[in-house]
Parts: sequence; C-alpha cells; structure tokens
Amino acid sequence: MALFARAVFGVVDWLAARRGLAPEAAGEAEARRETGVRGETYAYWYLRRQGYTIVRRNYRTPHRRGEIDLIGWDGPVLAFVEVKTRTTATGGPPERAVDAAKQQELVGMARDYLARRQLADVPTRFDVLALEAKAGAAPRVRLHKGAFGGG
Repeated sequence: MALFARAVFGVVDWLAARRGLAPEAAGEAEARRETGVRGETYAYWYLRRQGYTIVRRNYRTPHRRGEIDLIGWDGPVLAFVEVKTRTTATGGPPERAVDAAKQQELVGMARDYLARRQLADVPTRFDVLALEAKAGAAPRVRLHKGAFGGG
C-alpha cells in the first residue's frame, strides 16, 4: 500500500505544481471552498505517503460547528489533522489560522469522535498540516505533529 500511496502522491504533487491548488475561475466563497478541498486532497495523499492510515475525512458532529479535516493512525497514535492551505501571501502563514478558538472546536469534535467509537484509551494527537501553494510551483508542506494539546 505504501508504494501505491507514493505513486498517487507523485501524480497529485505534479498536478499541484503544474496547476496550483487555487481554482482558476469562481466566486470568492466558491474559490475558497475549492482551494480547501484541493488542499485536503493533497494533504490526504501526503500523509498516506508519510505512513498515516487515514480512517476519516471531514468529520462533523450534529451539535458542533466545523469539522476535523482528516483523522488517521500514525503508528499507534490516532491523529486529528487540521489542514490549512494558502495560495497567496496575504493572511500570514497558514498555521496562524489554527487559533485558540479553532483548537477548542477541534478538541470538542475529537472527544465526540472518540466517545462514539469507544476509543477513550487510545493515544491521540492534534496535528496541523500547512500548505503554501503558489501557482506554478510545488506546494510547500509543513506538518506539525502535536501542534497543540487536547486539554
């Protein structure tokens, strides 16, 4: 499976470098959503190549706002991964968008996920995967394992 993930990521990486992650024509809100989807897809294959086993994408709960972008096993640790993508230099580094309020949101959803699946005793971690994707260049990826605590 690792060979397959490497091959697919190679194609995804090549396409991202060639076309970029930002859509070419759309309204602002639609463009932002599409950039996020493309970034999450890129992140999915990047993490697979890193050895993660992704078990869930875009996890939502009915009583909380927001979503957890990716949930996956990194060895014995269940990682909750927030993906942030930037296609322009405005707004600072993508990691900055994962502020205290966003962290609190993610922790609440992660607790819900663990409770619903009776996984209270598994080791967990919150990761942030930052993508800076300028058109015509391969995206720059920064994976921050254990970016913030769960308490």
